Amino acid sequence: MSEKITVGELVAAFLERCGVTTAFGVISIHNMPILDAFARRNAVRFVPSRGEAGAVNMADAYARVSGSLGVAVTSTGTGCGNAAGAMVEAQTAGTPLLHLTGQIELPYLDKQWAYIHEAVDQLSMLKAVSKRAYRVWSAETALGTLKEAVRRALIAPAGPVSVEIPIDVQETLIDRPAELEPLPIPSVEPSPVALDRLAAALQSAKRPLLWLGGGARHAGPAVRRLIGLGFGVVTSTQGRGIVPEDHPASLGSFTVAPDVEKLYATCDAMVVVGSRLRGNETLKYTLKLPKPLYRIDANAESEGRSYASDQFVVGDSAVALDGLANRLTGKLRVDPRFAVDIRMAREAAEAALRPGLKPYDGLVDALQAELPRDFIWVRDVTVSNSTWGNRYLRISGPRDGVHALGGGIGMGAPMAIGAALAADGRKTVALVGDGGLQLNIGELATAVQERADIVLLVMNDRGYGVIRNIQDARFGGRKHYVDLHTPNFAELCKSISLRHIRLDSVARAQAALREALSQPGPVMVEVDMMAIGSYATSFAGPPVRAKA
Repeated sequence: MSEKITVGELVAAFLERCGVTTAFGVISIHNMPILDAFARRNAVRFVPSRGEAGAVNMADAYARVSGSLGVAVTSTGTGCGNAAGAMVEAQTAGTPLLHLTGQIELPYLDKQWAYIHEAVDQLSMLKAVSKRAYRVWSAETALGTLKEAVRRALIAPAGPVSVEIPIDVQETLIDRPAELEPLPIPSVEPSPVALDRLAAALQSAKRPLLWLGGGARHAGPAVRRLIGLGFGVVTSTQGRGIVPEDHPASLGSFTVAPDVEKLYATCDAMVVVGSRLRGNETLKYTLKLPKPLYRIDANAESEGRSYASDQFVVGDSAVALDGLANRLTGKLRVDPRFAVDIRMAREAAEAALRPGLKPYDGLVDALQAELPRDFIWVRDVTVSNSTWGNRYLRISGPRDGVHALGGGIGMGAPMAIGAALAADGRKTVALVGDGGLQLNIGELATAVQERADIVLLVMNDRGYGVIRNIQDARFGGRKHYVDLHTPNFAELCKSISLRHIRLDSVARAQAALREALSQPGPVMVEVDMMAIGSYATSFAGPPVRAKA
């Protein structure tokens, strides 16, 4: 007689076979068979977040840092709806994520009888915020649906995939499957003919530049080969750390700095790899990139978007760049001055930014001095990140940076938790604003409960700083709806046993950071911007091309 298990346990067993060791979510009546199996089997660590949005943010960051599948489990109806914004973020970032959600019992489903926890057309909502969305209609189809969902999440271009499983299906007993292997994830192989053509076009280049996006995070060895042949590198925010940002061939993520754009004008070829050339990183698509412009992307649908390309190669970035390096070895004659010009452009970009950081330049210096080389750098959307967090503080690895790419605030704290649990003992530092923090403030308790090794750097200006600046720049200084009643963070932290350090002078930054970094578990460093003062240069939104 075969052993019987519930579909809930089937879910747990399959995820284990997929290599999943950590999942995030909120327990509810509509996912208890799955979470009961997690607990009984004790192979997947389940992190109970305080909200579904936070759970998906955590799973998103966990996947970005670990390079593996992120998993979030939510309830149905309003609980599932709470996850929608975080799913949009994961979709924007191309994060491989499996979102498991419940659903009401099949006999009542889609009848609009106002059954408790029912959401009208929940599956359509999930399709709108996911790469794919599936419903498990029966116990017999559960395993096949899960396999396809995981395959879709991981196959390039990766993204979040939702699966809703009605509660009566989760509870159904089935024979334990003999085979639980996930489906293979194929690599998108570039055409050898296309690579031959691209290599032939690049052979005459004297000043070739790579623009690397998040789709090239796994292509570091191939990138280093091309750097050895004379290529320079600039990265998108998602591509940071593919080349360590202190590498002399790297312009870092200073994509729109005037001195870097001047360098572009001297380049005779650019290869954009795994990047969508997003609007806020190209001056709303007016940035003058080198010509000819070539692109490599695993997503064939990217061809022709935002910038026209002289050649487009469909394929996995690591395979394509390695093939390109094979074809170009011994054939390039790069201008010996190019490497010097790259270094000078990077130094000029940093020098131009620095005066506007005052008085917080000392805080940035203290961070770079005190942080270990392999730290994880998580950033919410806040003035400090937009001015220096996204580019000035240097990171060293392709999975060392996590940023709310879609531009929504409030994701930094939960992302820091997910990143820390994936960091394998490395220190995680998160840069957040006081306004954004309050959107997911309950997740501070999650950080304490899970002993997440985080330094949470809270830039507290008691409001929405960037909106204030925009109101100054565009609305005659009229301030509306930006001043927030902000918690006493010291007392808040004390109430949940979270260590707290208040920084009211940049002169104390290095000592405060050293103290915070020396302690295990979560620590909040509250930077009192009302005491320290405003930035010398006001940030009022993403950079745009100055009008003639």
